[in-house]
Amino acid sequence: MRRSRRMFVLVAAVVPLVVPLVVATPASAEPRGSDLPETPSWLRFADGVSAPQFDLADAVEETLFVETEVDSDHDGQRDRVRIQLSRPGETETEGIKVPVIFEHSPYRYDLGDEPNHNVDFTVLPQEGLQGRSVAAASATTGPRPDLDSVLDDDWVPRGYAVVLGESIGTGYSDGCPSVGGMSETLGGKAVIDWLNGRARAWTEAGDPVDADWTTGDVAMTGVSYNGTLPNQVATTGVDGLRTIVPISAIASWYDYYRANGLVRAPHSARSAVGVNRYQGEDLDVLAYLIEGEKRRDKCSFITEPMLQYSDRTTGDYNEYWHERDYLHRAGGIEASVFVVHGLEDYNVMPRAFASWWSQLERNDVPRKIWLHKDGHGGPRGVTNYQHTLNRWMDHWLFGVDNGVMDDPMADVQRPDGAYVQYADWPAPQARDTRLRLGATNATDPGTLTTRPTNGPRQSFVDAGRELAIDTALLPGPDTANPHRLVYTTAPLTEDALLSGTPSVSLRASVDNRNAANLTAVLVDYGPSGPVMVTRGWMDVQNRLSDERSTPIRQGKEYTFTWDLEPDDHVFAAGHRVGLVIASTDQQFTLRPLPGTALTVNPSKSTITLPIAGGLR
Repeated sequence: MRRSRRMFVLVAAVVPLVVPLVVATPASAEPRGSDLPETPSWLRFADGVSAPQFDLADAVEETLFVETEVDSDHDGQRDRVRIQLSRPGETETEGIKVPVIFEHSPYRYDLGDEPNHNVDFTVLPQEGLQGRSVAAASATTGPRPDLDSVLDDDWVPRGYAVVLGESIGTGYSDGCPSVGGMSETLGGKAVIDWLNGRARAWTEAGDPVDADWTTGDVAMTGVSYNGTLPNQVATTGVDGLRTIVPISAIASWYDYYRANGLVRAPHSARSAVGVNRYQGEDLDVLAYLIEGEKRRDKCSFITEPMLQYSDRTTGDYNEYWHERDYLHRAGGIEASVFVVHGLEDYNVMPRAFASWWSQLERNDVPRKIWLHKDGHGGPRGVTNYQHTLNRWMDHWLFGVDNGVMDDPMADVQRPDGAYVQYADWPAPQARDTRLRLGATNATDPGTLTTRPTNGPRQSFVDAGRELAIDTALLPGPDTANPHRLVYTTAPLTEDALLSGTPSVSLRASVDNRNAANLTAVLVDYGPSGPVMVTRGWMDVQNRLSDERSTPIRQGKEYTFTWDLEPDDHVFAAGHRVGLVIASTDQQFTLRPLPGTALTVNPSKSTITLPIAGGLR
């Protein structure tokens, strides 16, 4: 199961910060959702949602610079972030006031380039560790605004304004990027403060400007990094932020680049088949990308230490990662949250939405979740998603009583495109079922069963960088393979719904090394071949904690317990549930040379599945 993480306090040895990490939540904040806006009399409706009623050709477009409360580049002046906005012309001609849909981004202009880190090693870099390592200008005017975007096209005619921001240290904003740090968070917060009269802004000509055309009610949205920024800003509890719609968004940057102490890459696709262009990416590589060449020297005091503090040697969770972890700050959220994520997303992996969703529930945040069958990004094809999103925005920004909060909380898409609805997620009917690993001899594939098992230990040898798990180690569940172990159930007598986060507890030893990757893959074995359902990884040296590497002794058995990525999947009747145990995952983990030998004690090992039906 997921290990708890203690609170950290940043020390002076870590990268200098110019703002405090603790953000206070207003003690007198009203209960969430208790003070919705009053629906304006001019708002028109069609098919139950706000209807296009304003001509986009008449929209007012502006480029502005908003003053933040931070000086991330240490030039003695507060950073300004550039925004471009579009609002209905009627905000000028008729004096109507409109809410705002705000997308903040580090990707607008002037992106740089930096090669990814090498991930091929003779042995893993933590091999020799004997204990814990010590890790510890004014904006340039850019092109004229052109908001001919999906957001602009969809929302401005319906009576919303759209704001596109450039996060601190990127595009034509001031400062240096911190990749998920507090300065970046407060840069986004400043835009909402300006929309509510609490911050200053200027035109390109240097004239001060107020946002007298808006109600001050704001929604933040975006995909990937653009969706992570809403998560960040929402944790500040900023007044005026009514809702966020994070799509394929990160909740913890540690979980994006690490897994249970293991240095692990995000992937451009669900499957590891093919080349993963993100292998070796890390915080520093992303920082060089978003800051662009023009900031390379000025921001080197921020970006160059990122490699040291993010610690690619041990993979341990530390105070640097803690600053970029929003899960422990979810109690500060005063906005509602509509989580959107792909079950096939192995870039921002499902752990991101599941851990965030759990924290939202724990803090009683008004929420909804939409899980589609595709990968990184929003739902594809024709679905009810856009209509639901319109209802959500109308409710939280225009105060429309449209019943969206009475809908089932979770919409989940199946591979055939159909959606099912749950009262919550995971599906309330799913219950944890523990399956025991069993073996009849030292070499043949074993079993998964709810009954106690006995049997000999089984060994395998890591294939290292040589074999991809998906293509080489998942097929052939009834045939022994020297580079993996596989355990399967009997064919299911009825469909079984997996909904939630599986976990593995493995009693095992590393026989000839002091370090090793561990990978577990949950597989659906049916007539058409293996389907990878989900997978998970850990560093054997982090068996006790994400925060501290503890050396192992060769040949000594330990219990290794870790979560796989959450999922929602139906195993059809007649299929078998399979568990594949391997070491290096070629497209996700660091890659040593082949040869690490591991031994598993099946009778003392289990996998726990949140499941309904099928398994007896």
